[in-house]
Amino acid sequence: MRDLREIAMDGLVLSAWARADGWSRAGLYRQLKAEGWQRVVEGAWLEPGAPVDLKVRLLATQWTAPYLVVSHSAAAWLRGIELPYPEAEFTAKRLHIGRHRSSIHRIALPDTEVTELHGLRCTTVDRTLADLLRQAPQDDAITAVESALTWRRVRHQRRRPLTTLDRVGRAAGQEGMGGRVGALKRLRLVDTRSASPAETVARLRMAEAGLHPTPQVELTTHEGRLVRPDFFFVRDGVVVEIEGYAFHGTREAHRRDVERFNDLQMSRSAPHPSFHRARGLRRQRPHGGADPPRPLPPATAPPTPPPEDPFAFKVSAPPPYEGSPLRLSGRSPSSDRKQRALTRLM
Repeated sequence: MRDLREIAMDGLVLSAWARADGWSRAGLYRQLKAEGWQRVVEGAWLEPGAPVDLKVRLLATQWTAPYLVVSHSAAAWLRGIELPYPEAEFTAKRLHIGRHRSSIHRIALPDTEVTELHGLRCTTVDRTLADLLRQAPQDDAITAVESALTWRRVRHQRRRPLTTLDRVGRAAGQEGMGGRVGALKRLRLVDTRSASPAETVARLRMAEAGLHPTPQVELTTHEGRLVRPDFFFVRDGVVVEIEGYAFHGTREAHRRDVERFNDLQMSRSAPHPSFHRARGLRRQRPHGGADPPRPLPPATAPPTPPPEDPFAFKVSAPPPYEGSPLRLSGRSPSSDRKQRALTRLM
């Protein structure tokens, strides 16, 4: 009977491995608790002190249930496809999975669409993107497709495009798969000129507001510097930069990028409002060269009072008090009347 660390692989030990090595059920759980092993999923334990990240959860789940295939956002994360919140998602290769497990999709998955990557069986690139187009939220699906179709810097490394738009379209439009029509409709929103997830989501929010700028246009500043802003409103002559140092690599790179674009008149927007708001984008759009700002009224003109609101709640002042002044002594009026009555009797 070996030590648990000798049985473990990649810091993980399965109860089935320990039982096969001679550990009894009661002795195994006493030893796991005494040494501080961390339970990842039922039947899988991680060595003490090691972080329980997404890769560990994927390994533990698939090792305890070999019929599960990593898919959707988890398969995209394994391949370096950018997504805001990847989760441990799987596709079951059989309909009866024994016991309930969360984040498991029960859809048809042929062997030709399964491959192995980093010690895990996962869906191919085209099948992964097709699954996201069919079942993921629209922002996540389009962000993943545009990331897979373009050069990106992921985990401090420059990653080449993983597939083509035609291959993704064929996988998403495969006959017999649910959500095929919606997936192809979403695929029409993809723009391979996008350079980051923030730009993708910002473009979708602007489209919802009726704004359709041109992305990644080459412009020349007054100093002769060539720049490529994120978005350019051709008619108004206004460029828009989606700022956020998380997509520039470092804060220093972000600072240099801001200084590089200071020569241009632009509307700057941080990623967070653009991710969640579409109605306010029209109000944030500045006046370009074709639409000069409205002149202010002269300083000597009296300010125009605001129009009276007929539904405003008005509070009128109370009428003046015309009675006798308030008594400041601690005696009440009834006690004064009693005192005057006693004086008259005396």
